Amino acid sequence: MAWHGEHRAFVVEEYIRNGESVITTQRAFRIRFELGRHGPVLDRKTIHVWVSNFRATGSALKKKSPGRPQTVTTPENVARVRASIQQSPKRSALKHAAALGLSDRSVRRILHRNLHMHPYKMMVTQELSERDFETRKAACEDILQNIPSGAVLISSDEAHFHLSGTVNKQNFRYWSAENPQELHQRPLYSPRMTVWCAVAEFGVWGPYFFEENGLTVSVTSNRYCHMIETFLRPKLNQFVGDHKEGQAWFQQDGATAHTSRRSLAILRELFPGCLLSLRGDIAWPPRSPDLSPCDFFLQGHLKAQVYKHRPTTLQALKEAITQAVAAIPPEMTRRTMDNFRERLCQCVNNGGRHLPEIIFKTK
Repeated sequence: MAWHGEHRAFVVEEYIRNGESVITTQRAFRIRFELGRHGPVLDRKTIHVWVSNFRATGSALKKKSPGRPQTVTTPENVARVRASIQQSPKRSALKHAAALGLSDRSVRRILHRNLHMHPYKMMVTQELSERDFETRKAACEDILQNIPSGAVLISSDEAHFHLSGTVNKQNFRYWSAENPQELHQRPLYSPRMTVWCAVAEFGVWGPYFFEENGLTVSVTSNRYCHMIETFLRPKLNQFVGDHKEGQAWFQQDGATAHTSRRSLAILRELFPGCLLSLRGDIAWPPRSPDLSPCDFFLQGHLKAQVYKHRPTTLQALKEAITQAVAAIPPEMTRRTMDNFRERLCQCVNNGGRHLPEIIFKTK
């Protein structure tokens, strides 16, 4: 049973009033707090401890433990850590600790609890030049002005899926009393699959695998045109038959296979006046993966889902890709295309530069 301040005060008072009789105090305690005959009651030791505390401190309440004495987290050390961080904010906490003569744990505790700092990641983006700023801004303005928000935009691209996947060395550890000197061998040319997909607000078209006789092949102009005729055209015809809201727009990057004369001629036939590409009706800006839905959403999402299963054969990799594409709900692609237009607006507002609000998720 938990004893509170009222219990303690009553015990001290009764103990002194009754000539320091423990038994009389116990009887009075049982009557005062209506405890049954077999209910819990204070033992002799507890009564003596409460009375001793009262005589020593003037209070019968339990003393609060002072806790572990503070040794490292002193105002002087906090100031030293702050000065060190301000001087070299990109240096690791471990190196700061070594330079200051403190433990790594103490430095991290000071950074979090006292200085309220957080180790933010440095983001890697595509390098842009001054010329790219103008090109990106002009392209985004053209898209926003000429493609209504309700229009259907089909964004497409290829991606490579390697059978070896990726190894996160940061989490790859081997605990042992001795170094086993184990190596992870990665082949120079890992078996892979080249996959084409297209994403729009209604969902994802694909995957289309560039392969011949069961082997992955590079994307050439002829193979890209074959994909358009045998895969994209039937998908578009079915879409046009099911939807009567108007012509769809098609977006692709400036890869050589995409922008050959033959490829562009077929795409202009399929999407008259609605081709968003290098040398298209609206020019797509180079070095802009942050604006392409396939780059900033689809490829990363698919690879995260596919490599969860750790496929060991190309057939298993192919099946995992197909299942991952089929599992993407239309609601997810609708949000992606809404985000696409938000990125266009932010690119215009930033003068064609990077999108810090998106990259660092400040909004």
